Amino acid sequence: MEFDFPEATAFVGSLLWPMMRIGAMLLAMPVLGTRLVPTRVKVILTLVMSVLVVPLLPEVPAVEPLSLAGLMISVQQVLIGLAMGFTLQLVFGALMIAGESIAMTMGLGFASMVDPANGVNVPVVSQFFIIVGTLLFLALGGHLVLFQLVLSSFQSLPISPTGIDRNGLWTLAAWGSQMFIGALWVAIPALVSMLVITLAMGVMTRAAPQLNIFSVGFPVTMFAGFVILMLIMPGFLPRFNQMLLEAMQLSQSLVVR
Repeated sequence: MEFDFPEATAFVGSLLWPMMRIGAMLLAMPVLGTRLVPTRVKVILTLVMSVLVVPLLPEVPAVEPLSLAGLMISVQQVLIGLAMGFTLQLVFGALMIAGESIAMTMGLGFASMVDPANGVNVPVVSQFFIIVGTLLFLALGGHLVLFQLVLSSFQSLPISPTGIDRNGLWTLAAWGSQMFIGALWVAIPALVSMLVITLAMGVMTRAAPQLNIFSVGFPVTMFAGFVILMLIMPGFLPRFNQMLLEAMQLSQSLVVR
């Protein structure tokens, strides 16, 4: 079998550019994009998915990968993959902010631990929310849905020098506010309850000045915080599911022209 240079270039481009989009998505997505997953596993998974998607690709532009046009196509593929994975990463960022807000109100703001996924110190409540969110993400098949979205994106947004337009990037940037809205949505029951308890402790201190609020209020606030966490956990799943669904819809809208 003989291959000329244009055929070899087209073959390399048809495999290289899907790998860039899929690999960037795997690096940015939650769970599989964390430091806990070895790089070798990410590379193997990217290669397997790219080989499977190559026969289903539309016509790939006949552009030399090392040329300026090929470089622009490569940049676009990386941006598309990063945008699709980053939207789901914002959902877990909302859980981290919600846990930090609850921990500060219940007196556990000083109790932090290193998050093995990101390598930063987070409160224990945030780590608890992230663990629960990770288990729910895997149980709901969020990673499989994201794989399906990135594979179907090659049909809705084929490989070309043009990728996500300006409106899509502005939509992604504006959706960052949903991270704080989602965090408030998750933490608002606990924050309101802790506010009422804090106000009650303030009234008690005002009525009985000899009462040491620091020796009495701290254990009461911490115990009440754990009770409130136990009571709000049944409502955690629908809120997390709604945020995950909105993030999936945004990822899909970014790759639809």
